[in-house]
Order: sequence, then structure tokens, then C-alpha cells
Amino acid sequence: MPELSAELDLGPEVAQFRAELREWIAAEAPEALSGLADWNMPLTAGGRRGAELIKAQADPAYAAWEAKLAENRLICPHWPEEFGGQGMDAVRIAVLNEEFYRAGVPRVARGMGEWLVGPSIIVHGTQEQKAHFLPRIISGEDSYCQGFSEPDHGSDLAAVETRGVVDGDEIVISGQKVWTSGASRANMMFLLCRTDPDVDKHAGLSYVLIDFTGPGVQYRPIKQMSGAAEFFEDFLDGVRAPLFNVIGGLNNGWKVAMTTLGHERGGRATVAHLGYEREFWDLVETARKRGKTTDPLIRQRLAWAYTQVELMRFSGLRTLAQVAAGKPPGPEASVAKLFWSEYHKLLGEIAIGIEGTDGLLRPDGDDYPVSNWQSVFLSSRAGTIYSGTSEIQRNIIGERALGLPKEPRAKEPRRS
Repeated sequence: MPELSAELDLGPEVAQFRAELREWIAAEAPEALSGLADWNMPLTAGGRRGAELIKAQADPAYAAWEAKLAENRLICPHWPEEFGGQGMDAVRIAVLNEEFYRAGVPRVARGMGEWLVGPSIIVHGTQEQKAHFLPRIISGEDSYCQGFSEPDHGSDLAAVETRGVVDGDEIVISGQKVWTSGASRANMMFLLCRTDPDVDKHAGLSYVLIDFTGPGVQYRPIKQMSGAAEFFEDFLDGVRAPLFNVIGGLNNGWKVAMTTLGHERGGRATVAHLGYEREFWDLVETARKRGKTTDPLIRQRLAWAYTQVELMRFSGLRTLAQVAAGKPPGPEASVAKLFWSEYHKLLGEIAIGIEGTDGLLRPDGDDYPVSNWQSVFLSSRAGTIYSGTSEIQRNIIGERALGLPKEPRAKEPRRS
């Protein structure tokens, strides 16, 4: 596979930062973890990456590398220094991600705790909450999953029905959540619950952190077409949490949730395409092995796919340039999400076309498995639904980027 694309000139200070970081990684990174930087990339082939990560985390070299990164404040490095990070801006985070990928070593990350929960606590939490929860995210003691989606509300987050009732110095939560990624690996959940049913639906929500391993919590996997079970449905029956775990105060959850959902991941801008680039070259190799690289139609489709990956790369560079200029990205996030999700669905179709009739049959083995490209074909369908459907992204682009009139909304029936 080709090496990382040419570097963008971001000025002498960033160039010096890049050089120093590259030197440090070369001196400190363990050879045993070489070639595993794909852990930092988007998941593009079912649960394969997660399985590789779990296996490697048992290696002593991983623990030593994790400790070294923590010692040098390279876990959650974009967090302010007072909370255990380095206060890196989005440009330096982008360079950091590039250099770890270039060296082929994992940048140990804390998932939703790092990118979603932590920043929300930093903005809305009390000093006591920051002192308690943030170090536990950096150390890896707390691993979070998200409890926003519910079975009957689709993308209408404000329609949450999970109830939270204050009982003394505790909040008691009951309800159901769904499409929860990583539930089986989490010991904490951040969720929205309705704590005041008598006010506007946006005004009566609270943002709560709960022990996801405690009494009253049950979850079960949702099996996908590919056979994988990366998502879960969760049942909360009288789950108790101290009021200390309510971030932003009671009935202020909508504001906190908007911070969570709006947290800008501009630091990943220049590397977001790399998982898809790796996957593209894997598909080219599959086409070679099957003798399909001389087929004009296959060549045309592969050329189209390569163009899309390059467009992702240049779109990321444009976003990074905006961040570097101090301009926060707007609806570009919806453009990117729509682009990669629709692209990946079509790439799965191209892959099955290259596989030919073999792509129509599942391999022999336990639990009715699928091949890598069958997994891409099946699992990529979900990409146009989760994190906001393609239809919602088009609405956002039309209204916020193009200035088109808002789509008429159906009026809610009058309540008697």
C-alpha cells in the first residue's frame, strides 16, 4: 500500500512539532506493536479491528506503550493541561495522528470517554466532577458507551422517554436504549433521561453518568446481517446513580448533549480517509488475485473508488486549513458523513462484483460466517443510518450550507 500522502505545510512551529514527535516515536515505540496503527482508523470491515485490538492488548508491550504515552501526556492530549492533557490544538492533533499512523504504532485512545464525555465534563462539570471523572478516563479505568438512542424515536433525540426520578441524593433511571456500540466493553454509560415530563421536551432532560455494570442494567447484542454483533440494546430498571453524576445540573441535559454531539474532531481531519485507503488497496489486491484488473468495468469502478478516497483526503485537508485559520467547521461534518457512508456502501457492491459468484456464498465454518468483503457489503448499509441518516444529512446540508427553505414539518396532533 502507498505511504502516507505528502505533508501539508502548516508553518515552522508545527513543522518543528512534527519533527520532534517523529523523533520521539522512533526512539520510544516498541517494535512488537509495529503495523497496528489501523486501530486508530475508521472501522471498515465488521469487527476485525476490534478483535485485533483485544488480542494485542494482552501483550505486555501494549501495556508498556500505554504507560509511556500516559507518562508523556499523549493520552487525551487535546485536553487542557490542568486535566491531564497537553492542550494540543486541532492542527497538532492532526499531526500527532499522522505521525503515529506513519510509524505504524497505535495511538492509545479512550474512545467515547476521550472524544465525547471528557470534553462535555470539561465544559459543563463542576470542579469536583472534573477531578473525579477525568483522571479515570485517561487511566482507562472508566470506558464509556452512549445511551442516547431509543427504540421508538429514531433521530429525534429530544423525544427521549427514559425516566430519571430524584430520590434523596440519588437519581433512579428506568428505560430502554438501543444501538449502543461497545456496550460489552464498557463499565460506564453516559445517557439522557427525562427528569421533568411537564415542560418542553428539550427542557426536561438530564445528562447522567451511570455504572453500566451495576444492579438494574441488562444488555443484549443485536445480530447484524453480517453475523457480527457490534451494537446492543440496553434495559435499565431502577438504576441508581448519585446526583453527583448529573453533568450540567438537572434538566440541563440538552445543552450538555449538544456539546457532546458537536465536539469537533478536526484533529482527525487528515487521517480519516486512511482506513478507506487501506481497504481500497486490499480490494485492488483481491482484484489482482482474481485476474480482474484487466476487466474494463472493474478498472473503471476501482478508479472511481480511488477518486473518492482522494476526495476524502483533500476534504480533510480543507477542514484542517479552516481549523488552523481559527474557523470552526460548520455543516461540513454532514457533508463528510454523507460522503463516506454512501461511498462505503457502493464500495461493498464493487467488492462483491469482483468476488463474483464466490461473493454469494458464505464460507464454511461455525456460526455461518462471512468473508471480509461480504462483511463490508453487508455492514456498510448501516453507515447510511447510524450517526444521522443520509436523509438527515441532506437536510442539514440543504438548510445550513445552501440556505434552502426548511422542509415542511408535520404538525403534531393537539393534546386534549
